[in-house]
Amino acid sequence: MNYRFMIARRYLTSPRSVSLISRITGISVVGVALGVAALIVVLSVLNGFFEFVRDMLVSYDPHIRIVSLEERGFESADSLIALSLSHEQVKSATAYVEGKAMLLHEGAGDVNKVVIVRGVDDGFSSGEDGVAASTTMGQFDVSRVDGRPGIVMGRRLGERLLLSPGGGSAEASRVALLSAPAIERMYTRVLQSSPFRQFEVRGLFQLEAVFDESHAFIDLGEAQRLFSMGRHVSGVELRLHDLDQAEAVKAWLQEELDETRFEAQTWYDLQKSLYDVMRLEKFGASLILLLIVVVAAFNIVGSLTMIVIEKRRDVGALRAMGVSKRNVRKIFLSEGLLIGVVGAGAGVGLGLLISWVQKAYQLVPLPDAGSFLISAYPVSIHWVDVFIIGAMALFLCVAAAYYPASRASAIEPAEALKMDG
Repeated sequence: MNYRFMIARRYLTSPRSVSLISRITGISVVGVALGVAALIVVLSVLNGFFEFVRDMLVSYDPHIRIVSLEERGFESADSLIALSLSHEQVKSATAYVEGKAMLLHEGAGDVNKVVIVRGVDDGFSSGEDGVAASTTMGQFDVSRVDGRPGIVMGRRLGERLLLSPGGGSAEASRVALLSAPAIERMYTRVLQSSPFRQFEVRGLFQLEAVFDESHAFIDLGEAQRLFSMGRHVSGVELRLHDLDQAEAVKAWLQEELDETRFEAQTWYDLQKSLYDVMRLEKFGASLILLLIVVVAAFNIVGSLTMIVIEKRRDVGALRAMGVSKRNVRKIFLSEGLLIGVVGAGAGVGLGLLISWVQKAYQLVPLPDAGSFLISAYPVSIHWVDVFIIGAMALFLCVAAAYYPASRASAIEPAEALKMDG
Protein backbone atom coordinates (compact mmCIF):
# COMPACT_ATOMS: atom_id res chain seq x y z
CA MET A 1 0.00 0.00 0.00
CA ASN A 2 1.19 3.52 -0.80
CA TYR A 3 2.71 4.94 2.39
CA ARG A 4 1.06 8.34 1.80
CA PHE A 5 -2.39 6.76 1.74
CA MET A 6 -1.58 4.58 4.75
CA ILE A 7 -0.48 7.59 6.83
CA ALA A 8 -3.56 9.56 5.75
CA ARG A 9 -5.85 6.71 6.79
CA ARG A 10 -4.00 6.39 10.12
CA TYR A 11 -4.46 10.08 10.88
CA LEU A 12 -8.23 9.82 10.27
CA THR A 13 -8.90 6.53 12.06
CA SER A 14 -6.26 6.44 14.79
CA PRO A 15 -7.81 5.68 18.21
CA ARG A 16 -5.40 8.18 19.76
CA SER A 17 -6.83 11.07 17.71
CA VAL A 18 -8.31 13.99 19.57
CA SER A 19 -12.02 13.35 20.15
CA LEU A 20 -13.05 16.79 18.90
CA ILE A 21 -11.19 16.33 15.62
CA SER A 22 -12.76 12.90 15.11
CA ARG A 23 -16.21 14.31 15.67
CA ILE A 24 -15.66 17.19 13.27
CA THR A 25 -14.37 14.75 10.67
CA GLY A 26 -17.41 12.54 11.22
CA ILE A 27 -19.70 15.53 10.80
CA SER A 28 -17.92 16.31 7.52
CA VAL A 29 -18.49 12.76 6.24
CA VAL A 30 -22.17 12.83 7.27
CA GLY A 31 -22.62 16.24 5.65
CA VAL A 32 -21.17 15.05 2.37
CA ALA A 33 -23.30 11.90 2.49
CA LEU A 34 -26.53 13.81 3.19
CA GLY A 35 -25.79 16.37 0.50
CA VAL A 36 -25.10 13.71 -2.12
CA ALA A 37 -28.15 11.67 -1.11
CA ALA A 38 -30.40 14.74 -1.22
CA LEU A 39 -29.09 15.68 -4.66
CA ILE A 40 -29.70 12.20 -6.06
CA VAL A 41 -33.22 11.93 -4.60
CA VAL A 42 -34.35 15.41 -5.65
CA LEU A 43 -32.89 15.15 -9.16
CA SER A 44 -34.43 11.70 -9.59
CA VAL A 45 -37.83 13.11 -8.63
CA LEU A 46 -37.41 16.07 -11.01
CA ASN A 47 -36.37 13.64 -13.75
CA GLY A 48 -39.48 11.61 -12.97
CA PHE A 49 -41.73 14.65 -13.32
CA PHE A 50 -39.99 15.65 -16.55
CA GLU A 51 -40.48 12.21 -18.10
CA PHE A 52 -44.09 12.03 -16.88
CA VAL A 53 -44.93 15.41 -18.42
CA ARG A 54 -43.03 14.52 -21.61
CA ASP A 55 -44.80 11.18 -21.98
CA MET A 56 -48.16 12.83 -21.32
CA LEU A 57 -47.53 15.56 -23.90
CA VAL A 58 -46.22 13.25 -26.62
CA SER A 59 -49.37 11.19 -26.23
CA TYR A 60 -51.03 13.88 -28.38
CA ASP A 61 -47.99 15.78 -29.65
CA PRO A 62 -46.00 13.93 -32.34
CA HIS A 63 -42.36 13.00 -31.89
CA ILE A 64 -41.57 15.17 -34.92
CA ARG A 65 -43.84 17.53 -36.84
CA ILE A 66 -43.15 18.79 -40.34
CA VAL A 67 -45.04 22.03 -40.91
CA SER A 68 -45.43 24.26 -43.92
CA LEU A 69 -44.04 27.78 -43.82
CA GLU A 70 -46.78 28.83 -46.24
CA GLU A 71 -50.07 30.03 -44.79
CA ARG A 72 -52.22 27.70 -46.88
CA GLY A 73 -50.16 24.60 -46.17
CA PHE A 74 -48.88 22.25 -48.87
CA GLU A 75 -50.31 19.67 -51.23
CA SER A 76 -47.46 17.16 -51.63
CA ALA A 77 -48.25 15.17 -48.47
CA ASP A 78 -47.77 11.73 -50.05
CA SER A 79 -44.21 12.43 -51.19
CA LEU A 80 -43.34 13.93 -47.81
CA ILE A 81 -44.75 10.89 -46.00
CA ALA A 82 -42.79 8.55 -48.29
CA LEU A 83 -39.58 10.50 -47.63
CA SER A 84 -40.14 10.38 -43.86
CA LEU A 85 -40.84 6.64 -43.83
CA SER A 86 -37.57 5.99 -45.65
CA HIS A 87 -35.70 6.76 -42.41
CA GLU A 88 -35.23 3.67 -40.25
CA GLN A 89 -36.27 5.44 -37.04
CA VAL A 90 -39.66 6.61 -38.36
CA LYS A 91 -42.45 4.25 -37.29
CA SER A 92 -45.41 6.11 -38.79
CA ALA A 93 -46.17 9.30 -40.69
CA THR A 94 -49.62 10.87 -41.04
CA ALA A 95 -50.86 14.09 -42.60
CA TYR A 96 -53.06 16.45 -40.61
CA VAL A 97 -55.07 19.66 -40.89
CA GLU A 98 -55.47 21.92 -37.87
CA GLY A 99 -57.46 25.06 -37.21
CA LYS A 100 -59.91 26.73 -34.84
CA ALA A 101 -63.69 26.42 -35.14
CA MET A 102 -66.81 27.18 -33.15
CA LEU A 103 -68.37 24.07 -31.61
CA LEU A 104 -72.18 24.40 -31.63
CA HIS A 105 -74.56 22.07 -29.83
CA GLU A 106 -78.17 21.88 -28.67
CA GLY A 107 -77.49 20.40 -25.22
CA ALA A 108 -78.10 22.01 -21.85
CA GLY A 109 -74.42 22.42 -21.08
CA ASP A 110 -72.25 25.51 -21.25
CA VAL A 111 -72.39 27.97 -24.11
CA ASN A 112 -70.81 27.19 -27.47
CA LYS A 113 -67.04 27.00 -27.36
CA VAL A 114 -64.11 27.65 -29.71
CA VAL A 115 -62.00 24.51 -30.04
CA ILE A 116 -58.88 23.44 -31.90
CA VAL A 117 -59.97 20.98 -34.56
CA ARG A 118 -57.46 18.52 -35.98
CA GLY A 119 -58.20 16.48 -39.06
CA VAL A 120 -56.41 13.12 -39.12
CA ASP A 121 -56.28 10.15 -41.47
CA ASP A 122 -56.73 6.44 -40.78
CA GLY A 123 -53.12 5.92 -39.66
CA PHE A 124 -53.60 8.24 -36.66
CA SER A 125 -55.72 5.75 -34.69
CA SER A 126 -53.59 2.67 -35.41
CA GLY A 127 -50.91 3.29 -32.76
CA GLU A 128 -50.75 1.77 -29.30
CA ASP A 129 -50.35 5.15 -27.64
CA GLY A 130 -51.73 8.65 -28.08
CA VAL A 131 -55.27 9.98 -28.22
CA ALA A 132 -56.79 6.86 -29.79
CA ALA A 133 -55.50 4.67 -26.96
CA SER A 134 -56.79 7.20 -24.38
CA THR A 135 -60.38 7.16 -25.64
CA THR A 136 -62.24 6.06 -22.51
CA MET A 137 -65.84 6.45 -23.74
CA GLY A 138 -66.94 5.18 -27.12
CA GLN A 139 -64.19 4.65 -29.66
CA PHE A 140 -61.86 6.71 -31.79
CA ASP A 141 -63.89 6.74 -35.00
CA VAL A 142 -64.02 9.80 -37.23
CA SER A 143 -65.23 7.99 -40.36
CA ARG A 144 -68.51 8.71 -42.12
CA VAL A 145 -71.33 6.37 -41.05
CA ASP A 146 -74.82 6.62 -42.58
CA GLY A 147 -73.81 9.85 -44.24
CA ARG A 148 -72.72 11.57 -41.02
CA PRO A 149 -69.01 12.08 -40.12
CA GLY A 150 -67.74 11.37 -36.62
CA ILE A 151 -65.98 13.56 -34.11
CA VAL A 152 -63.90 12.65 -31.05
CA MET A 153 -63.31 15.21 -28.32
CA GLY A 154 -61.90 15.52 -24.81
CA ARG A 155 -63.90 13.99 -21.99
CA ARG A 156 -63.85 17.17 -19.93
CA LEU A 157 -65.22 19.13 -22.87
CA GLY A 158 -67.88 16.50 -23.55
CA GLU A 159 -69.01 16.40 -19.92
CA ARG A 160 -69.12 20.20 -19.73
CA LEU A 161 -71.33 20.37 -22.82
CA LEU A 162 -73.33 17.28 -21.75
CA LEU A 163 -72.31 15.34 -24.84
CA SER A 164 -71.83 11.59 -25.08
CA PRO A 165 -71.07 9.00 -27.77
CA GLY A 166 -74.22 7.10 -26.97
CA GLY A 167 -74.57 3.38 -26.51
CA GLY A 168 -77.35 0.86 -26.15
CA SER A 169 -80.65 2.60 -26.79
CA ALA A 170 -79.19 6.08 -26.27
CA GLU A 171 -78.34 8.03 -29.41
CA ALA A 172 -75.01 9.75 -29.85
CA SER A 173 -74.91 13.50 -29.38
CA ARG A 174 -74.63 15.67 -32.45
CA VAL A 175 -72.66 18.89 -32.82
CA ALA A 176 -71.81 21.35 -35.54
CA LEU A 177 -68.55 23.10 -36.41
CA LEU A 178 -68.35 26.59 -37.84
CA SER A 179 -64.94 27.66 -39.14
CA ALA A 180 -63.57 31.14 -39.79
CA PRO A 181 -63.64 30.69 -43.61
CA ALA A 182 -67.34 29.73 -43.37
CA ILE A 183 -68.10 32.80 -41.27
CA GLU A 184 -66.30 34.96 -43.82
CA ARG A 185 -68.38 33.50 -46.65
CA MET A 186 -71.56 34.15 -44.67
CA TYR A 187 -70.89 37.88 -44.70
CA THR A 188 -69.26 38.29 -48.11
CA ARG A 189 -71.33 36.11 -50.47
CA VAL A 190 -74.61 34.30 -50.82
CA LEU A 191 -74.27 30.74 -49.56
CA GLN A 192 -75.77 27.93 -51.58
CA SER A 193 -75.41 25.47 -48.69
CA SER A 194 -75.33 25.62 -44.90
CA PRO A 195 -72.03 26.89 -43.42
CA PHE A 196 -72.44 24.48 -40.50
CA ARG A 197 -70.92 21.04 -40.76
CA GLN A 198 -72.75 18.42 -38.69
CA PHE A 199 -70.88 15.71 -36.76
CA GLU A 200 -71.78 12.78 -34.53
CA VAL A 201 -69.90 12.32 -31.24
CA ARG A 202 -68.23 8.90 -31.43
CA GLY A 203 -65.76 9.00 -28.54
CA LEU A 204 -64.35 10.95 -25.61
CA PHE A 205 -60.64 10.78 -24.74
CA GLN A 206 -59.01 11.62 -21.43
CA LEU A 207 -55.52 13.10 -21.31
CA GLU A 208 -54.29 16.37 -19.81
CA ALA A 209 -57.02 18.76 -18.61
CA VAL A 210 -56.13 21.76 -20.79
CA PHE A 211 -55.91 19.56 -23.90
CA ASP A 212 -59.15 17.73 -23.14
CA GLU A 213 -61.10 20.97 -22.88
CA SER A 214 -59.91 22.50 -26.14
CA HIS A 215 -59.27 19.79 -28.77
CA ALA A 216 -61.44 17.75 -31.10
CA PHE A 217 -60.59 15.31 -33.91
CA ILE A 218 -62.35 14.75 -37.21
CA ASP A 219 -61.53 13.05 -40.50
CA LEU A 220 -58.79 14.62 -42.63
CA GLY A 221 -61.09 15.14 -45.62
CA GLU A 222 -63.77 16.72 -43.45
CA ALA A 223 -61.20 19.11 -41.98
CA GLN A 224 -60.04 20.11 -45.46
CA ARG A 225 -63.64 20.96 -46.39
CA LEU A 226 -64.27 22.68 -43.02
CA PHE A 227 -61.31 25.02 -43.44
CA SER A 228 -61.64 25.33 -47.24
CA MET A 229 -58.14 23.97 -47.85
CA GLY A 230 -58.86 21.87 -50.92
CA ARG A 231 -56.25 19.11 -51.03
CA HIS A 232 -53.77 21.00 -48.89
CA VAL A 233 -52.68 19.85 -45.40
CA SER A 234 -51.13 21.72 -42.48
CA GLY A 235 -48.26 19.28 -42.01
CA VAL A 236 -47.10 15.73 -41.39
CA GLU A 237 -46.68 14.14 -37.95
CA LEU A 238 -44.07 11.47 -37.31
CA ARG A 239 -43.74 8.88 -34.57
CA LEU A 240 -40.38 7.24 -33.99
CA HIS A 241 -39.24 3.90 -32.65
CA ASP A 242 -36.94 5.74 -30.20
CA LEU A 243 -38.04 9.11 -28.85
CA ASP A 244 -34.45 10.04 -27.99
CA GLN A 245 -33.53 9.97 -31.70
CA ALA A 246 -35.81 12.92 -32.49
CA GLU A 247 -32.98 15.44 -32.86
CA ALA A 248 -31.04 13.14 -35.21
CA VAL A 249 -34.11 12.57 -37.40
CA LYS A 250 -34.85 16.30 -37.38
CA ALA A 251 -31.30 17.05 -38.60
CA TRP A 252 -31.72 14.48 -41.38
CA LEU A 253 -35.05 15.99 -42.45
CA GLN A 254 -33.61 19.49 -42.54
CA GLU A 255 -30.99 18.27 -45.01
CA GLU A 256 -33.61 16.57 -47.20
CA LEU A 257 -36.34 19.23 -47.13
CA ASP A 258 -36.54 22.65 -48.75
CA GLU A 259 -35.88 24.98 -45.81
CA THR A 260 -37.81 27.79 -47.52
CA ARG A 261 -41.03 25.69 -47.54
CA PHE A 262 -40.83 23.30 -44.59
CA GLU A 263 -39.75 23.28 -40.97
CA ALA A 264 -39.17 20.22 -38.78
CA GLN A 265 -40.00 20.48 -35.08
CA THR A 266 -39.26 17.87 -32.40
CA TRP A 267 -41.44 17.10 -29.39
CA TYR A 268 -39.14 19.39 -27.39
CA ASP A 269 -39.62 22.28 -29.83
CA LEU A 270 -43.41 21.98 -29.64
CA GLN A 271 -43.42 22.62 -25.87
CA LYS A 272 -40.05 24.32 -25.57
CA SER A 273 -41.00 26.94 -22.97
CA LEU A 274 -42.38 24.30 -20.59
CA TYR A 275 -39.42 21.95 -20.98
CA ASP A 276 -36.95 24.83 -20.57
CA VAL A 277 -38.60 25.85 -17.30
CA MET A 278 -38.41 22.27 -15.98
CA ARG A 279 -34.72 21.99 -16.89
CA LEU A 280 -34.02 25.38 -15.29
CA GLU A 281 -35.80 24.15 -12.16
CA LYS A 282 -33.57 21.07 -12.10
CA PHE A 283 -30.45 23.23 -12.49
CA GLY A 284 -31.55 25.59 -9.71
CA ALA A 285 -32.34 22.73 -7.34
CA SER A 286 -28.92 21.22 -8.04
CA LEU A 287 -27.13 24.46 -7.16
CA ILE A 288 -29.10 24.94 -3.94
CA LEU A 289 -28.61 21.38 -2.71
CA LEU A 290 -24.94 21.49 -3.67
CA LEU A 291 -24.55 24.06 -0.89
CA ILE A 292 -24.97 21.20 1.61
CA VAL A 293 -21.84 19.57 0.21
CA VAL A 294 -20.05 22.94 0.17
CA VAL A 295 -20.82 23.47 3.88
CA ALA A 296 -19.50 19.98 4.60
CA ALA A 297 -16.36 20.89 2.66
CA PHE A 298 -15.80 23.86 4.98
CA ASN A 299 -15.93 21.41 7.88
CA ILE A 300 -13.25 19.38 6.12
CA VAL A 301 -11.03 22.47 6.00
CA GLY A 302 -11.42 22.94 9.75
CA SER A 303 -10.92 19.30 10.73
CA LEU A 304 -7.86 18.80 8.53
CA THR A 305 -6.33 22.05 9.72
CA MET A 306 -6.68 20.83 13.30
CA ILE A 307 -5.05 17.52 12.31
CA VAL A 308 -2.13 19.44 10.76
CA ILE A 309 -1.67 21.39 14.01
CA GLU A 310 -1.87 18.23 16.08
CA LYS A 311 0.49 16.25 13.83
CA ARG A 312 3.10 18.97 13.26
CA ARG A 313 5.74 16.89 15.09
CA ASP A 314 4.96 13.87 12.87
CA VAL A 315 5.16 16.06 9.78
CA GLY A 316 8.50 17.44 10.96
CA ALA A 317 9.80 13.90 11.47
CA LEU A 318 8.65 12.91 7.97
CA ARG A 319 10.38 15.94 6.49
CA ALA A 320 13.59 15.08 8.44
CA MET A 321 13.43 11.54 7.02
CA GLY A 322 13.52 12.98 3.52
CA VAL A 323 9.82 13.12 2.59
CA SER A 324 9.38 15.98 0.15
CA LYS A 325 6.92 18.83 0.55
CA ARG A 326 4.98 17.43 -2.40
CA ASN A 327 4.51 14.07 -0.71
CA VAL A 328 3.47 15.70 2.56
CA ARG A 329 0.88 17.66 0.61
CA LYS A 330 -0.34 14.42 -0.97
CA ILE A 331 -0.81 12.83 2.47
CA PHE A 332 -3.35 15.45 3.49
CA LEU A 333 -4.94 15.58 0.06
CA SER A 334 -5.43 11.83 0.46
CA GLU A 335 -7.29 12.52 3.70
CA GLY A 336 -9.70 14.76 1.81
CA LEU A 337 -10.06 12.07 -0.84
CA LEU A 338 -10.81 9.46 1.84
CA ILE A 339 -13.49 11.66 3.39
CA GLY A 340 -14.95 12.25 -0.08
CA VAL A 341 -14.95 8.56 -1.01
CA VAL A 342 -16.64 7.51 2.23
CA GLY A 343 -19.11 10.41 2.28
CA ALA A 344 -19.94 10.38 -1.43
CA GLY A 345 -20.12 6.57 -1.49
CA ALA A 346 -22.51 6.49 1.46
CA GLY A 347 -24.55 9.32 -0.05
CA VAL A 348 -24.83 7.62 -3.44
CA GLY A 349 -25.90 4.38 -1.80
CA LEU A 350 -28.46 6.11 0.43
CA GLY A 351 -29.81 8.25 -2.41
CA LEU A 352 -30.21 5.28 -4.76
CA LEU A 353 -31.88 3.23 -2.01
CA ILE A 354 -34.43 5.97 -1.22
CA SER A 355 -35.11 6.55 -4.92
CA TRP A 356 -35.59 2.84 -5.57
CA VAL A 357 -37.94 2.42 -2.61
CA GLN A 358 -40.06 5.37 -3.76
CA LYS A 359 -40.14 4.09 -7.33
CA ALA A 360 -41.04 0.53 -6.30
CA TYR A 361 -43.44 1.15 -3.40
CA GLN A 362 -44.55 4.82 -3.84
CA LEU A 363 -44.28 5.51 -0.12
CA VAL A 364 -44.50 9.30 -0.44
CA PRO A 365 -47.83 10.31 -2.03
CA LEU A 366 -48.56 13.59 -3.77
CA PRO A 367 -50.68 16.05 -1.77
CA ASP A 368 -54.23 16.23 -3.17
CA ALA A 369 -53.35 13.39 -5.54
CA GLY A 370 -56.98 13.16 -6.66
CA SER A 371 -56.46 16.11 -9.02
CA PHE A 372 -53.36 14.55 -10.64
CA LEU A 373 -52.87 11.69 -13.07
CA ILE A 374 -50.34 10.14 -10.65
CA SER A 375 -50.72 9.40 -6.96
CA ALA A 376 -47.08 9.52 -5.77
CA TYR A 377 -43.87 11.36 -6.57
CA PRO A 378 -42.43 9.87 -9.77
CA VAL A 379 -38.78 8.79 -9.78
CA SER A 380 -36.38 8.30 -12.68
CA ILE A 381 -32.72 7.59 -11.90
CA HIS A 382 -30.27 8.93 -14.49
CA TRP A 383 -26.86 7.38 -14.06
CA VAL A 384 -25.20 10.40 -15.66
CA ASP A 385 -26.58 12.56 -12.84
CA VAL A 386 -25.36 10.05 -10.24
CA PHE A 387 -21.86 10.05 -11.73
CA ILE A 388 -21.69 13.86 -11.93
CA ILE A 389 -22.91 14.27 -8.34
CA GLY A 390 -20.39 11.74 -7.01
CA ALA A 391 -17.53 13.26 -8.99
CA MET A 392 -18.47 16.79 -7.86
CA ALA A 393 -18.53 15.70 -4.20
CA LEU A 394 -15.09 14.09 -4.51
CA PHE A 395 -13.70 17.20 -6.18
CA LEU A 396 -15.05 19.50 -3.44
CA CYS A 397 -13.61 17.28 -0.70
CA VAL A 398 -10.16 17.18 -2.32
CA ALA A 399 -10.30 20.91 -3.02
CA ALA A 400 -11.21 21.56 0.64
CA ALA A 401 -8.12 19.62 1.70
CA TYR A 402 -5.77 21.76 -0.41
CA TYR A 403 -5.31 24.56 2.14
CA PRO A 404 -4.51 22.25 5.12
CA ALA A 405 -2.23 20.22 2.85
CA SER A 406 -0.36 23.37 1.81
CA ARG A 407 0.07 24.37 5.46
CA ALA A 408 1.41 20.93 6.30
CA SER A 409 3.89 20.97 3.42
CA ALA A 410 5.22 24.35 4.62
CA ILE A 411 6.26 22.95 8.04
CA GLU A 412 10.04 22.78 8.44
CA PRO A 413 11.59 19.97 10.57
CA ALA A 414 13.52 22.33 12.86
CA GLU A 415 10.50 24.54 13.50
CA ALA A 416 8.28 21.52 14.25
CA LEU A 417 10.75 20.11 16.80
CA LYS A 418 11.34 23.54 18.33
CA MET A 419 7.60 24.20 18.70
CA ASP A 420 7.13 20.76 20.23
CA GLY A 421 9.83 21.39 22.74
